[in-house]
Amino acid sequence: MNKNQAKERIENLRRQVEYHAKKYYDDDKPEISDFEYDMLMVELRNLEKDFPEFKSEESLTQKVGGHVKEGFEKVTHEVPLQSLQDVFSIEEVNDYITKINQKAQENEIQNRKYVVETKIDGLSAALEYKSGKFVRGATRGNGTVGEDVTENLKTIKTIPLELKEKIDITVRGEVFISKEDFEKMNQEREENEEELFANARNAAAGSLRQLDSKITEKRPLDIYIFNVQKIEGKEFNSHFEELEYLSKLGFNVNPVRIECKTIEEIENAIQKIGDDREKLTFGIDGAVVKVDDLKFREILGTTAKTPRWAIAYKYPPERKETILKDIICQVGRTGAITPMAILEPVKVAGSTISKTTLHNEDFIKEKDLKIGDTVVIQKAGDVIPEIVEVKKDKRTGNEKEFKMPKKCPVCGAPAIREEGESAVRCTGIECPAKLVRNLIHFVSREAMNIDGLGENIIAQLLDKNLISNIADIYALSFDDIASLKKNGKKFAQNLIDSINKSKENDLYQLITGLGIRNVGVKASKILARKYKTMDKLMEASFEDLSIINDIGPIMANNIREFFLQEQTRDLIKKLKDANVNMELLEEDGQDNRFEGKIFVLTGSLESFTRTEASNIIEKLGGKTSSTVSKKTDYVLAGEEAGSKLTKAQSLGINIISEEDFKKMIK
Repeated sequence: MNKNQAKERIENLRRQVEYHAKKYYDDDKPEISDFEYDMLMVELRNLEKDFPEFKSEESLTQKVGGHVKEGFEKVTHEVPLQSLQDVFSIEEVNDYITKINQKAQENEIQNRKYVVETKIDGLSAALEYKSGKFVRGATRGNGTVGEDVTENLKTIKTIPLELKEKIDITVRGEVFISKEDFEKMNQEREENEEELFANARNAAAGSLRQLDSKITEKRPLDIYIFNVQKIEGKEFNSHFEELEYLSKLGFNVNPVRIECKTIEEIENAIQKIGDDREKLTFGIDGAVVKVDDLKFREILGTTAKTPRWAIAYKYPPERKETILKDIICQVGRTGAITPMAILEPVKVAGSTISKTTLHNEDFIKEKDLKIGDTVVIQKAGDVIPEIVEVKKDKRTGNEKEFKMPKKCPVCGAPAIREEGESAVRCTGIECPAKLVRNLIHFVSREAMNIDGLGENIIAQLLDKNLISNIADIYALSFDDIASLKKNGKKFAQNLIDSINKSKENDLYQLITGLGIRNVGVKASKILARKYKTMDKLMEASFEDLSIINDIGPIMANNIREFFLQEQTRDLIKKLKDANVNMELLEEDGQDNRFEGKIFVLTGSLESFTRTEASNIIEKLGGKTSSTVSKKTDYVLAGEEAGSKLTKAQSLGINIISEEDFKKMIK
């Protein structure tokens, strides 16, 4: 490679590395695997070494990746939070230890011990204590400046808010999510049709870097402390001694730390951590080898990016070949139909893999997967098995194309894929796979508002076979409900009263409760006012629906297809038989004082929930919006109103208080 070619390749690699570093560190949404990123960095580092004239301090080989997220206060680290030099072979580890031992001999260092620890796959953070009390916590950021995430860190139960000694100390740890908790999180996100976390590290990083600590509190974050950054009033000779002291103070210290003296012992420790990788409750992406003698560390010093007294050995991802025996489809709680690969069982990274998700139709096409293919399996982030490659050269011609079903494999209702979406969905209102989700939505406050019929009670009713569809709610007896709770007579009567009351709801609430795709409360009110009865709505043509303001062709198609289904008509008949109201209750001469006006709600209100306030505005002919613009007429500002209030002030929009609002609706 000549100089011009090297320069061009270096510039190209820097662009790639910077892009992927941003996706990884700043956005917490990586697009390539850690191994692929590491290989780009290795190539860049080697080229910069071979062509030093192109070396730059701005290269990510010379500085830590990551920036401070907008919305967080900046924290300057007194002691920089550096990253580690990565190595990818035992030979590189041996070379490093040989050089360090030579340095130790030159400086007459007697303690030539090393500590080998797990490299936890998480987000680095510094915790600062004054007189034993936790006062501040920050992310690593770019190593010099991080983000103040004190309130978020306080939600992590394993972080002591007060130490067992009144001491000034700053420690460094790794925030992570355990393998089990990560699997549960992604399972819940899949059921709720939310984007899955790529790996546990990014789930932890995204959770810690939330601007709202209430969101962080709901995430199962944990932390292991692995270093003393700064301490006053105490001195230590060795790193291992520091770790023991941190445990006594009450910190949750990295549990895997092995003392070693020789290269052979270090090799064995790395091998042992690799062998035990599957048994660990937390994810790792390597083993860290550290010099134990703290005075020797000072002699060795650091570069701008990495300490010279430690390296990280990165384990290569394990890949195995197997056969894609079949592709089956599963239906989630929201109706999303997900293809699942059935594999010839194969052991990868200590686990036997027999199936894995194929995500959606596009993934199958992108990988060009066929039933009968030989495929390569890898465990992503040590947790999720995935198909990374098809061995097309091993095809025999007997492989079969897979096509997504046109009908739901559970209930037989039409399965559709809407424009702009990747998921194919079941459209059946009575589909057993969607039943729990449909029931929860039907009884919710914005729909039929059946107070007391929460998710837990619904689960019990289903377990006892007391309900099998939405209409069965109206056939429940007092005794059915009372049997769910000890001394449940009062609860049963309250729930029966709430169920009976819901029969008298307005038509728009029933339309909302049916859960038609893309049809929320606003659209339901428009439809109820337009058609007046459920029968007329059911017979409305696509042409009539599509010309209604705020409905449009996509929603119109969803509504028409929904009411053409046999399942839907069967449910409506059952609800009619149960005497559920099917007509508009609003009078023709209704009050439209807010007609043409757009309101934005911000902050917390005392006398209303936001839903209640929105309902009042819409009942009086107005509209609500989630964003402030020049078209906004009023901003209803409650307590702790935020950026929306500021924007409204800058645009000169009419800002009203809760008291003003009460006067307007009186």
